[in-house]
Amino acid sequence: MTPSSAPAPAQGAPHTPRPVRRLTARGRDEAHRVASPLELFFDLCFVVAVAQAGIELVHAVAEGHAGGGILNYAMVFFAIWWAWMNFTWFASAYDNDDVLYRVVTLVQIAGVLVLAAGVSRAFENQDWVMVISGYVIMRLAMAAQWLRAARSAAGAERTMALRYAGGVLLCQIGWVGLVVLPEPARPWLFLVMALAELSVPMFAERVMATSWHPHHIAERYGLFTIIVLGETIAAATTAVKSAVAENDALGELLPIAAGGLLIVFTAWWIYFVVPIHGHLRTSNRAFLWGYGHYLIFASAAAIGAGLEVAIEQTVGQAHISAVSAAAAVTLPTALYLLTVWALHSRHFKVGIAQQLVLPVTALLVICCTFLGHWAVLAAGLVCALSVATGVMLTERTAARRRKACARASAA
Repeated sequence: MTPSSAPAPAQGAPHTPRPVRRLTARGRDEAHRVASPLELFFDLCFVVAVAQAGIELVHAVAEGHAGGGILNYAMVFFAIWWAWMNFTWFASAYDNDDVLYRVVTLVQIAGVLVLAAGVSRAFENQDWVMVISGYVIMRLAMAAQWLRAARSAAGAERTMALRYAGGVLLCQIGWVGLVVLPEPARPWLFLVMALAELSVPMFAERVMATSWHPHHIAERYGLFTIIVLGETIAAATTAVKSAVAENDALGELLPIAAGGLLIVFTAWWIYFVVPIHGHLRTSNRAFLWGYGHYLIFASAAAIGAGLEVAIEQTVGQAHISAVSAAAAVTLPTALYLLTVWALHSRHFKVGIAQQLVLPVTALLVICCTFLGHWAVLAAGLVCALSVATGVMLTERTAARRRKACARASAA
């Protein structure tokens, strides 16, 4: 793998685009590799689409159409997540920050904004034209980046880049079918095309792996998790503000607000309690970890939608039961807890007690569903208790190790 001919600017240095030059791979051993301003801007624009998907999920669930709403949410969120993920891993390996790279990246941002503008029509009228158009714009730009990388490469690296470009372009032909096929067939085509998209990196990197940077990848995923959780808090805060202004129901909403805040705080805590980049030592591990974040990101955003549903149900604006509204919060919370445990936490837990904390917490959160209006607060308290338990068990294990080391030193 050929390292970049010029190192990235030092952190804090002026960040100006370089003249157009070769798009060569960056070294995996670069020190102080951090997210660039362009990547942060990219993330913020993608969260606009996440917010739109969440808003439509709220409307669907609150009106009693949870099944169709969840299906549409899963499909839209896949388009957002997959385009974001592909850019993230490509940038980790090939970001040279020149003018052409920036322009193509901005085209991808324009694509996700087109997608975001079409989310409402996809949910309400099953009109997927704008969503698919935005997705295709993003993916064509991604294919252009890979073709540019292939032009600057040779041998196995060139083959890998061409496989990426060809796979991405072929998949776009299939996605157009979502626009022309009858509505009942669309979920099945979506499943086929999603599997095809997921297989492209596996096929392309059979010849060689890209030089993604473990610390940079971990930071990029962490930053997007923070932004999604921030959007969750913003959506819930706006819903509380509107409900209080229109219905004067602060007393009824305080338990939901407190419980929701505890859930989001816990979601942040358990994700960042240990650094994950050391675990990403092989491509197989990294692929599983990266793909699994579809559930982390989607469930984190769905928690915010669920809190909005719970608020609307409390003030009489949602046509569902209190248990159904509670499930809109507890189920995505449980999914988030289990997925973070599977991808992150279990690799750092010592002993059966530590391993069981998050799975048991997820089960208790689901049980909270049947507490009706108190479900969200109860779930939040359970989540907070799980954090306290995890901290206590970790400290107890550390204390035992210190005592063992002291005895060994004394001997």
